Amino acid sequence: MVHEGGAESLIRKLERLGTLDSEDRRRLCDLKWKFQRVPRSFLAVEEGEEIDQCCLLIDGFACRYKEAATGARQIVSFHIRGDLLDVQHLLLDQADHNVQVITEATLAWIAKAELIRVAWERPAIGKALWRSSLVDSSIFREWVLNVGRRNAKTRIAHMLCEFVARCEAAGLETKHGFQLPMTQQQIADATGMTHVHVNRTLRSLDRDRAIARSNNQFRILDLGRLRTIGDFDPAYLHAAA
Repeated sequence: MVHEGGAESLIRKLERLGTLDSEDRRRLCDLKWKFQRVPRSFLAVEEGEEIDQCCLLIDGFACRYKEAATGARQIVSFHIRGDLLDVQHLLLDQADHNVQVITEATLAWIAKAELIRVAWERPAIGKALWRSSLVDSSIFREWVLNVGRRNAKTRIAHMLCEFVARCEAAGLETKHGFQLPMTQQQIADATGMTHVHVNRTLRSLDRDRAIARSNNQFRILDLGRLRTIGDFDPAYLHAAA
């Protein structure tokens, strides 16, 4: 299947992480991508499976999570267009977590041996992929702080600020604001809260005139206020996520 946007999506992402020359871009365009349209809740990565392909999110949204023995889950990151969902599997053979799409999505698959080869042969590509993994680690550290040491309102405000910053970097903002693809239960799973508490907290942010919500759309009314409430400093995104 030929799909416009596979190599282009990865190139756009990697060029936020480093400098690619024309040969780097050509080599990425020559990679043999396989495209798949998947429904909401599709598992792109399943804990315990042996990995021989890497997955690029072409459109839609996804989440990364761990699951406890009780079945309760902790979402540890959300992902947007252009994210390589399992860059760590270039060097790790077995998945230790799950990645699930939370909307309908298009995925592009590449044999990890091909991506490893181009990363070794083109140092700028390898460096950008390495930096992508390091930025993911920075985001995970911020999420640990968010869940462990911030109050409920600050947690959700911070999560919204990060989502906005990453959507803007990927060109996903519209004149109407932002579409919030995650459900309130998924926000609860990401912030260690209950669904009811999430609902109350979002209403509180509405009352503060930091955001305005309509169904699953929201607009930022006062970004400075939302950042203050969320204790948000985008430095941990390294201007790349």
